[in-house]
Amino acid sequence: MISCCALVGAPASVATLAGQVATARAAANEASTPAEYAEPMRIAALLAFAAVLAAVLGVATSQGAIPRFAGEIAPVTWNDLRHSYRAGCPVGPAQLRVVRVGYWGFDGRSRRGSIVVSRRVAADVVEVFRKLWAARFPIRRLQPVSVYRGSDDASMEADNTSGFNCRVIGGTSRWSMHAYGEAIDVNPVENPYVQGSRVSPPAGRAYVDRYPYRPGMALADGVLVRAFASVGWKWGDGYLDYQHFSTTGR
Repeated sequence: MISCCALVGAPASVATLAGQVATARAAANEASTPAEYAEPMRIAALLAFAAVLAAVLGVATSQGAIPRFAGEIAPVTWNDLRHSYRAGCPVGPAQLRVVRVGYWGFDGRSRRGSIVVSRRVAADVVEVFRKLWAARFPIRRLQPVSVYRGSDDASMEADNTSGFNCRVIGGTSRWSMHAYGEAIDVNPVENPYVQGSRVSPPAGRAYVDRYPYRPGMALADGVLVRAFASVGWKWGDGYLDYQHFSTTGR
């Protein structure tokens, strides 16, 4: 027989039904009835108890257990860097790590993805995604930019959240913080980079107006911005790069 103690941590609806079970059992035990009615009432109480217990188990099954967050840090492989690393990059493969974490998709389902970042910030990145998991913040995709042959544009168009990419800042000869593995672009469609009339990616034009809030967006004091701020990272909203988070703010 399942006791109320076995339902600790269950959803509220399950806990409510469990309370009904306890009430029904208590009523059956404490009732004072003539002998000729005792057995029929005992049977009725047991039937009621069985019905409520079946409902409890049904709710628990339909709602399902929420999976726990999982994150791990591992050395990078050639596949992780095939199209994102080249000779002359400011950091080498030994200074990079692949971070594999759980995240929530826009459909509310749990997923697992990976991102390449600097070894020195890998633990902080796991913590950021732990906070996003706890808040059920949705992420479209989480893959190394090498999956997109190192193309930042292709990664953004796929609404992919990415980290390391050995490239310079657009229109300059200066290394991007992505080239150091210390920057992450999150949900680029929902959080576009706005440069005058140019919006990257083009599908992000629907999100240039930052209000009202829609799922996956970065907002000041929102879940996403707070998660990165908790480990000292800065947001690129000052220059309208809403997807961009880095250790330095550039």
